[in-house]
Amino acid sequence: MIGCLRGRLIEKQPPFLLLDVAGVGYEVQAPMTTFYQLPPLHSEVTLYTHLSIAENLHQLFGFIEQRDRALFRTLIKVNGVGPKMAIAIMSGMESDDFARHVRDDNTAALTKVPGVGKKTAERLVIELRDRLKDWTPAAAAAVGETESLPLTVVGDALTEAESALIALGYRPAEASKMVALAARQQAGATSEELIRLALRTVASS
Repeated sequence: MIGCLRGRLIEKQPPFLLLDVAGVGYEVQAPMTTFYQLPPLHSEVTLYTHLSIAENLHQLFGFIEQRDRALFRTLIKVNGVGPKMAIAIMSGMESDDFARHVRDDNTAALTKVPGVGKKTAERLVIELRDRLKDWTPAAAAAVGETESLPLTVVGDALTEAESALIALGYRPAEASKMVALAARQQAGATSEELIRLALRTVASS
């Protein structure tokens, strides 16, 4: 089991990133909440990982915070929720927000994530309410620190943001509209910032 990787970040294109660990490149899938906290390309970073092994597929998932990996592992234990949906859920909202929505029986907020219908949202609430009752929100100071980390853009930020949203399950036309709206809110935003703004807009609507 690969539980942790520390290496040089050489590529990031949501939801995938490439980490050079002693000359070996590890392709890792990560939620947008992790991408928001990544350092610039070619910097060293540590990811807490989860290795998913299916019949014909090995997938490695990475997270900046151990608590996010714990939430991911909790999510994939829910009936009907696989790794892909777990990543989509964690990309659509912060871990603290998800835990709060589950505890508050707020299925409406959960259904705003692509691929999560009413029945899945209800199942999430039923199966996770007790498991997340002791979830402790991250300290405000820690959140402020991670949000201040520098971000690096490679290529066209708008195109990268649209591609990331499509990978998360949004329709191309919908992704394009979301990114355009986000770009109007913040001129010169990076791809990660555009994605974050777009997802926040959906979550608050």
